[in-house]
Amino acid sequence: MSPTFLISRTDAIGDVVLTLPVAGWLKQQYPGCRVVLIGRSYTAAVASACPQLDDFLAIDTLQKLPAAEQLAQLRSYGAAAIIHVFPNKFLAKLAQQANIPVRIGTRNRLFHWLTCNRLVALSRRHSPLHEAQLNLQLLQPLGYSQVLSLAAITALTGLRAATPLPTEYQQLLAARQPGQLQIILHPRSRGSAREWGLPHFGELARLLHEAGHRVFVSGTAAEGEELAGWLRENARFITADLTGQLALPEFIAFIAAADGLVAGSTGPLHLAAALGRQALGLYPPIRPMHPGRWAPLGPHAEYLVVDRPNCQDCEAQPTECTCIKAIAAATVAAQIARWQPLQAT
Repeated sequence: MSPTFLISRTDAIGDVVLTLPVAGWLKQQYPGCRVVLIGRSYTAAVASACPQLDDFLAIDTLQKLPAAEQLAQLRSYGAAAIIHVFPNKFLAKLAQQANIPVRIGTRNRLFHWLTCNRLVALSRRHSPLHEAQLNLQLLQPLGYSQVLSLAAITALTGLRAATPLPTEYQQLLAARQPGQLQIILHPRSRGSAREWGLPHFGELARLLHEAGHRVFVSGTAAEGEELAGWLRENARFITADLTGQLALPEFIAFIAAADGLVAGSTGPLHLAAALGRQALGLYPPIRPMHPGRWAPLGPHAEYLVVDRPNCQDCEAQPTECTCIKAIAAATVAAQIARWQPLQAT
């Protein structure tokens, strides 16, 4: 009987995307196995878009159940192993109570010493490895023995839209002219990354519009309210404002139908890369935020970062970063000028 593996990654969208190669490796090494992702309910759409995942368990839904039902739910998978990619004390304890035979966690969490029976020495903060490479290190107890290249990791997992794009947005994208690029700009990061800044995104929208391309702006409904003034200022350069308009499954479908996306180190950037879109990430050189750790992974993914040994003056600033803002809009536009229109995926 093929084994079932549980992968726990209960944080943000970008983190989940960079954990999906773990599922790809398991499928490759254990043909016929079943892989279940445990995550926050708002990342369920990412799991649905990943062909390497067979099921999804929402931890926030699980936590609302009575204790006995929580245990029964986890036991129902009959899992051979659980990989705690993102440490979660509640889940680590529950997996122990469920008697999952192999429970993998990092050695630098005390509660893993009490709840896991396979411990991996892993320090993320000072490691030279990419986040996806670090995630795969947790598979050592299951036979993972060498650090895969980023190219090899990229080949392990690709996303595909699982939900059809609503007709009105299909029609919107169908209005493109031959040779035109359809480019999504995602200015905000919800605090997950250093931001390039609205003035730069406004200038980039202008440059792209003048080059004959179509520009779409994405973000949450709350971000749309924050961007209202900027959106009005730059309305003549923007084909459509998508902020707050699409649920995540439909947004994934929109990204998959567009040519590319420009953003900081955010969930949408990593989604675009994994969907095979042209994904351009804008990064500071600050460790551990730099692209060496968080670059997007995909066949058409790339990034820009200023050539400074470190961003010393910006490290103490929680939001402002002169280093990322040193990337000129013209530099970004020149990078995009190399892009080609893509077929929708």
